[in-house]
Amino acid sequence: MNRTTDLLLTALAPVIWGSSYIVATELLPHGYPLTVSLLRALPAGLILLLIVRQLPQAGWRGRVFILGALNFAVFWSMMFLAAYRLPGGVAATLSAVQPLFVLFLARFALGNSLNILGVGAAISGLIGVGMLVLDPGAVLDPIGIIAALIGALSMAFGVVLTRKWQPPVSPLTFTAWQLTAGGVLLIPVALILEPGFPMPTATNLAGLVWLGLIGAALTYYLWFRGIARLGPTTVTGFGFLSPTSAVLLGWVFLDQHLSALQITGVGVVLLSIWVGQRASRPKAPTHDTYTDTPAPLHNAIKPN
Repeated sequence: MNRTTDLLLTALAPVIWGSSYIVATELLPHGYPLTVSLLRALPAGLILLLIVRQLPQAGWRGRVFILGALNFAVFWSMMFLAAYRLPGGVAATLSAVQPLFVLFLARFALGNSLNILGVGAAISGLIGVGMLVLDPGAVLDPIGIIAALIGALSMAFGVVLTRKWQPPVSPLTFTAWQLTAGGVLLIPVALILEPGFPMPTATNLAGLVWLGLIGAALTYYLWFRGIARLGPTTVTGFGFLSPTSAVLLGWVFLDQHLSALQITGVGVVLLSIWVGQRASRPKAPTHDTYTDTPAPLHNAIKPN
C-alpha cells in the first residue's frame, strides 16, 4: 500500500471525528460527558478484543494503560470539560495546538527533525481553525482553558508514545488494547462524578453505536495504523480536519451559516495540511515501497 493511500485512510479518522459534535448534541442525553466517553470506549474495545483474541503480555500492560489514559481517558475527559466551560470555538482552537506539541515532543522523544516549514504549517492550521470557529465575543474561562490545553497535551503525548511503543501486534490489536484500557480507567470516574445515567432510548443507542463502532473502533484503528506507518509528525496535522468537518457537517445537516471568513479558514486549514505533509515527507526512502518505519519495527507489526 503506497503513501497516498495511507495518508487518505489516516485523514478519514479526524473527518469522522468531526461528526461527534452533531451526534452528541442531537442523539445523546446532555450532561454526561464522562459516561458517554466510557460507553464510547469500553464496548468498542471489548468488541475488538473479541475479534483479535489477544491480550497484552505482562511487559506491555503498564504501557497500554498509560496510552489508554493519554489517548482516551484523560483526553476525552479534558475536552468534554473544556467544551462545557468554554464556547465550542475557543475549545476547538485551543485543542488545535496539539500538532505543535507533537512536533516538539517528537523531536525529543523520537529524535525527529524539527523544521521551520512544519512549524509554520502547524501555526497556520491553528489560525485556520480559529477562523472557522472563534466568536469575537467568546468568554474565556480559566478552568476551561487549562482543561483544553491539558487535553491537547495528553493527546500529543499519546500520539508520540503510540509511535515510540509499538508492540509486535497488528494495529487492530493495539487499538483494542488502548480502547479497553481507556474505558476501564473511566469506569470509577464516571460512576463517582456522573451517577444516574438515564435509560438509553433507541436514538441514544444509535448515537452510541456510531460513536463507539465508527467514531472510536474504526477511526482509532486508522489513526494508530497511520502513526505506525507514517510517523506522528506526518499524521498530527490531520487533526485540523476534525473541527473543519464539524463546521461543514453543521452547515449541511443543521442549516448553520457558513461565512466568508469560515470558507477562507477551510482553505487555510487544507493548505496547512498540504504544507505539513510536504515538510514531513521523507527525502530518500530506503525501500521500494514507502514506509518511514525503521525495518525492525516495521517487521514487528504482523497481522493477527
